[in-house]
Amino acid sequence: MQKFNTNAFRYDEKRSFSISETPTLTNPFYTSEADQSKQLDELAVRMDQAQNRMHADEHYGLLVVFQAMDAAGKDSTIRRVFKGVNPSRFKMAPFKKPDDEDLKHDFLWRFWQELPERGNIGVFNRSYYEEVLALRVHPERLQEQYIPKNLLPTNDKTLWNQRFGDIVHFEDYLFRNGFPIVKFYLHVDKKEQGKRLVARLEDTEKQWKLSENDLEEREFWPDYLQAYEDTIKATATKQNPWYVIPSDDRTNQQLIIAHILTEILESLPVHFPETDNKEAGKLIKQIKKQDSNQ
Repeated sequence: MQKFNTNAFRYDEKRSFSISETPTLTNPFYTSEADQSKQLDELAVRMDQAQNRMHADEHYGLLVVFQAMDAAGKDSTIRRVFKGVNPSRFKMAPFKKPDDEDLKHDFLWRFWQELPERGNIGVFNRSYYEEVLALRVHPERLQEQYIPKNLLPTNDKTLWNQRFGDIVHFEDYLFRNGFPIVKFYLHVDKKEQGKRLVARLEDTEKQWKLSENDLEEREFWPDYLQAYEDTIKATATKQNPWYVIPSDDRTNQQLIIAHILTEILESLPVHFPETDNKEAGKLIKQIKKQDSNQ
């Protein structure tokens, strides 16, 4: 079992990213399923304790973004990794294709609505990054966004660079206000994805998850990979880095993500408020007095 180093998966402006040179599989950080489960449970306790400090401190919040191709393991990872977090301080927001109301606003509008409050963890299952991923692969969808034609650059490269800049400024703004962002790209091999899609179709309880449109999107696999590479290169910053997670092994994937999140939560400069033992003693006496008078 290899030693864990979260920096091996981290990309910021200091480290160049190439999607073709980044593996979808790495040596396991566990020796067995039981070992993985034990490690995840231990990390869940640490994560909950760190989040409890963050909640009591009331200055920081954390936004976690998950991006991936279909069947990369977003849902199962979110469900398992955050299993031990207090649900009253945790908010998960899934984002699908924007509806008409969303399209009548700026492209970041619907994401603002779901940001976490201080002391809480917010999770985006897909995110505003779809605006430079799915739209990059299908630029014709820009026509649905009601953007004045005279404001749309005639050069595609200019358009996407503008949107990359908008996203970086958005994330910098959140960071300066006490909301760091950790971004995960779950990197899965196309053949591995194919196996998982077939498994879904063979399971009557999961067939509903897949449509013909999903298979049509697979035809654009190289375009999506290029869009991901360009996006990560343009938006990975020191304050809000990307973590590219080898995801052919879901068991390993969950463990890697849990380690990264625990490390980040524990690194936040948050503390429990200072206590006054004298005042606490007075309150204890008051409670005991109230109970004795019943």
